This record gives sequence, C-alpha cells and structure tokens, in this order.
Amino acid sequence: MQVLDADAAVADIADGATVLIGGFGKSGMPFTLIDALVRQGARDLTVVSNNAGNGTTGLAALLAAGQVRRMVCSFPRQSDSFVFDDLYRAGEIELEVVPQGNLAERMRAAGAGIGAFFTPTGFGTILADGKETRRIDGRDHVLEYPLRGDVALVAARRADGAGNVVYHKTARNFGPVMATAAATTIVEVDDVVEVGGIDPEAVVTPGIFVSRVVAVGAEQRIAAREGAAG
Repeated sequence: MQVLDADAAVADIADGATVLIGGFGKSGMPFTLIDALVRQGARDLTVVSNNAGNGTTGLAALLAAGQVRRMVCSFPRQSDSFVFDDLYRAGEIELEVVPQGNLAERMRAAGAGIGAFFTPTGFGTILADGKETRRIDGRDHVLEYPLRGDVALVAARRADGAGNVVYHKTARNFGPVMATAAATTIVEVDDVVEVGGIDPEAVVTPGIFVSRVVAVGAEQRIAAREGAAG
C-alpha cells in the first residue's frame, strides 16, 4: 500500500480503463480523486457507479470533461443529472442500466471469484434481453456475470499504515465491494493512522484490497461535499 497525493495516485489510469467510482449520489463520492482524474485527462473510460453524476461536481465533472465513453449505473436520471442527460440525448455517451442489487452483487462476485450467478431481478424486462434464463425453485432467473474494474476510486473515513479502511456511516455504500472488484483500488481518506490505530474488529475493507491511499483531510472532504451540495 502506497500513500500518495491525488495526482500521483491516478497518474497511470489508462485511456479505455473501467473505473469503479463509489458513492450513493454525493454520499461517499471520492471528489478529490475524481478531480485529479479530470486533470489527468484519461479518456474513453467506462465508469461504473450507482448514479450518473449530480450537479456539476464529482462524477458530473468527469462526464462534462468528455472523458467517459460508457456509463454503467442504476440511476442515470435525477433532477440534477443534467450533464449526463445532455450527453446521452446527444448520443455522446453509452448507457447500461443495472438494477442496484445486481450492480452490487456483480462487483461482489468479481471480488469473490464467482464465475456468474442467477438472480430473479430483471427477469421479464428489457434488462434481460439476450441473457440466459433458468427456472429455479419455481421462479425465473437471469444469468449475470461479474463486473470487474481496472481501477476503483473510493472514499473512506480513515486508513492505517497497512491500508485497512473504515468508512463514515452511509458513505460506506459501494466502497467495500468496489475495493474487492478492481485490480487497483485507490482510497481517499481523512487521515492515515499507525498500524494498530484502527480496531481490527472495525475494519471494513482489509488492506490486502487497497493499493493506494490519499489523505485529503476532513476539512477538504467537507468543503468538497458542501461545494457539491451548492
């Protein structure tokens, strides 16, 4: 595990990469890492996230910069998702809609080494078109495959020197499954403490899944969140 600044942490994200970005709307969004990725300029990205951006900051800023070719998400439209809306209506971005539970489970499957799984969610809808189906215990299911990332960008509360991570309440959301599903996981945190500074029983994401940590400070995190809300 390396402790880097944000620009160094995202410097090797390549054009065409699949990037998993944590957050439920603005809660748990890794604003500092996303801003660094905008500065870095990687293009033709596939982004996997719960939403398709809010307002003009965070993921929406990455979309507005024209760096995302394809969006995989559960909720592409909200009242403040106008950046994505405009790009999609103009035919400048592709969209794959995945039910929220399936989105999380596909990433969890990637991290757990599961080859595929059957789920009833989505059966009988256009989201199941072209997919294998099977009737199991009297209920129809759809076959879904793991969703892996080249990189995961995650926001958390704190890390220790070994990369063990804890989250802040609902900001946890998709961070844990994304951290396991990516080849490289980059986590922005308020601070980094010595090994042993986090109760082992409280660790949510073990350091084995964390490649790089960026300490942004609580004040910067709060400022980014408030800026996103404005």
